[in-house]
Amino acid sequence: MFIKNKNLNEAGNIIKLAVPVILAQIAQTAITFVDTIMAGHYSATALSGVAIAVSIWLPTILFGQGLLSVLTPIIANLNGASKREQIAVQTRQGLIIATILSILMMIFLYHADKLITIRSTIDNPIDPEMVTVAVHFLRAIMWGAPGFLYFLVYRNQCEGLSNTKPAMVIMAIALIANIPINYILIYGKLGLPAFGGVGCGITAAIIFWLMFILIKIFTLITDSQQDIRKRPYTKFIDIHVIKRIIVLGIPLALAYFFEVSLFAVVALLIAPLGQIVVAAHQIIFTISSMTFAIPLSLGVATSIRVGYLLGKQEPLLAKHTTYISLTIALIMATVIALSLVIFKSSFIGVFTNESAVYTICMQLIILLAIYQVFDYLQVVASNVLRGYKDTKSILLITLFSYWIVGLPVGYVLGLTNLLTPTPLGAAGFWIGFITGLSIAAVLLMSRMVYIQKQPNSVILKRAAK
Repeated sequence: MFIKNKNLNEAGNIIKLAVPVILAQIAQTAITFVDTIMAGHYSATALSGVAIAVSIWLPTILFGQGLLSVLTPIIANLNGASKREQIAVQTRQGLIIATILSILMMIFLYHADKLITIRSTIDNPIDPEMVTVAVHFLRAIMWGAPGFLYFLVYRNQCEGLSNTKPAMVIMAIALIANIPINYILIYGKLGLPAFGGVGCGITAAIIFWLMFILIKIFTLITDSQQDIRKRPYTKFIDIHVIKRIIVLGIPLALAYFFEVSLFAVVALLIAPLGQIVVAAHQIIFTISSMTFAIPLSLGVATSIRVGYLLGKQEPLLAKHTTYISLTIALIMATVIALSLVIFKSSFIGVFTNESAVYTICMQLIILLAIYQVFDYLQVVASNVLRGYKDTKSILLITLFSYWIVGLPVGYVLGLTNLLTPTPLGAAGFWIGFITGLSIAAVLLMSRMVYIQKQPNSVILKRAAK
């Protein structure tokens, strides 16, 4: 009875942290969801152009998100160890890193047209109208990169302090604001020109700055962070802290990049197959992004809880927490997978009424349902390792699973007839995704078990670094 109550209590702690993060993540992903719906109803060209642009924007910005995400377990560990006086310097140096990253990202995004046209050849040209939409979308949304990264720094501070509600509220406000602004800019209302798909990029930039302003205001007025914001500056730039964040964060940044850029590369590889295939792939990817909010949020909650417990010198309870989280993840994955299969027509119908796009989506969504199980497990296992500050293994496993296994399998099945009578197109790449994710899940969980079998002194020393 004691063990059962302990399990329920710890599950309650995880869910209490996870629910606001889930709602915040759903709202964040819903912004892309809304963009896809509104661009899709504007025109197939707008939808395809946004799809190409988003496939470049996401891995770019998620590189920064991955690097900065290490602030969450760092701050959680300091909070658990009663070292709150060290938290302010972590946040301030995170802002400096975010500024440098923003400049580099904006330069890259401005010149992303060269990347988009790599796959365009005389025999298989990419629709120039689609390219135009994608390029101008990226040159609009890039102005929002600093705002989004600054928002992430303060969001990570709040979540590291086990306060996950502010991001939830702010993301809900952002989603509500996103819809009318998108409508005005895409369709040209209130005397403004109709920007089409490019309007989605302009709207996103506006929303990102709104998110930063709101979370900054929260950190300035909340009593729970009074001691942190009043902490005096000792150094404007602290090389030691910056180095620590970068050393721990770069493997996570590259892991985020390798995972999401896989979808970017696939979008470019299938671009010559035409607008119909690209649009179908983007719809399924958007549905995947929506469902991804659940395991990602559960993973974030787990990393917060694990970091906090390790800071309190409780490695056995931290280990216990990880298995409870994986069990919750498996249950959720099964429910979502069944829902996708049962209600597939309803999900797809939200995005498109074009029969050709609809037909391809009906095939791909079955693969997406299978994909869910492995995705949920690998995301939670990855965040467990983040809580233990074992970030290098995440990078190596992600690189191997997605790029050395997943992408080649997808390419062979999607664009060649080496293993099938005819190329499978987008479906072949989704089979590649499933293959890569299944391997990642097994390797990440194996690494997790290995770390947890180390002596407690070794585990606690790693967590405190």
